[in-house]
Amino acid sequence: MRGRVTKTAVDRLQSGGGWLWDNVVKGFGARRQVEDVFYYLRYRINGRQRMRPIGRHGSPWTPDTARTEAKRRLGLVAAGVDPFEEKEERPRAASFGHEVERYLARKRPAMKPLSYEQIELHLLKHAKPLHRLPLTEIDRRTIALRLAEIETGSGAVSRNLVRSSLSAFFTHCVREGLLDLNPVSGTAKADEGRSRERVLTDGELAAILAALGADQFSDIVRLLTLTAQRREEIGGLRWSEVDFERSLIVLPPERTKNRREHAVPLSPQARAILERWPRGRDFVFGHGAGGFSGWSRCKERLDQRVKFPEWRLHDLRRTAATVMADRLGVLPHIVEAVLNHVSGHRAGVAGIYNRAKYETEMRDALERWAQHVAKTVVAV
Repeated sequence: MRGRVTKTAVDRLQSGGGWLWDNVVKGFGARRQVEDVFYYLRYRINGRQRMRPIGRHGSPWTPDTARTEAKRRLGLVAAGVDPFEEKEERPRAASFGHEVERYLARKRPAMKPLSYEQIELHLLKHAKPLHRLPLTEIDRRTIALRLAEIETGSGAVSRNLVRSSLSAFFTHCVREGLLDLNPVSGTAKADEGRSRERVLTDGELAAILAALGADQFSDIVRLLTLTAQRREEIGGLRWSEVDFERSLIVLPPERTKNRREHAVPLSPQARAILERWPRGRDFVFGHGAGGFSGWSRCKERLDQRVKFPEWRLHDLRRTAATVMADRLGVLPHIVEAVLNHVSGHRAGVAGIYNRAKYETEMRDALERWAQHVAKTVVAV
């Protein structure tokens, strides 16, 4: 679209829509990208057409100041000088930290709290050494060095998770016109080995449980161990989901991964944990209006006490399932019922016609598992 670039015209630009090219200064234009408008200059030098951002709409860039800047740069083009090649001619770049703050503010409303917490940890803590650097001066070598430091200090899994968050952030910057290339591209992922298949040994499980205290996180870890449920399901547990009369946790469809109601029998040990917490709020754990948060911080503190090879809270769930099946004689379809998996024995036609909830069998399996856990802690 062509027309005079004015504030009114800029305000009317649709997100992700077409360009508005100025009919006064050739090659000067504006484009809205998600929320912000950027001014651009399109020009030809040495037989090649190029397009570079002048800056984001807002102080100091208004339609008039950006148009004046476009004229100045076109004067350099006429003299055979690329106005964006010389460092002193470039507009001052925003810092990595400044753009990360804007990025997080934009992402937060659309993300689940746990996912947002992870990205915030990666970009604000792990990437903190990058915060003062101008965004345009961060290259592949800079990213590779930071990732290597993260791997040395926190392990291969942390390196790869931070790398993923950085890549998403820099992809956003490219789409916003702040960068031409994503500097994470070409950096290597670390070999995580078989960490996603980790089953804790009896000794490791005993060490974890022995290192727990009397705080909320410690009781959440105990419940994760005894119930074999996902951490979001226990961390976000509501009192309305706890049925003490039937000794069940009943998770509604909107709180489960497969969107199916899931009733989890409580062993006496799991029930005792819940009974010692006060019921003055909707959520069992956490503070304020939500469930438990602060997973990363609490997990790091626990890791400092147990001090053995990298593990995840999800390993507690995998360990429970493996021991129930391999050592406690629990049938596979009962293990799947405990985990709320719709696969294997509960998938396909069999899953459609077999609506049995196996509550009695699940209760027996989880009580056997709780007894095994108790013996393990005593024996090791």
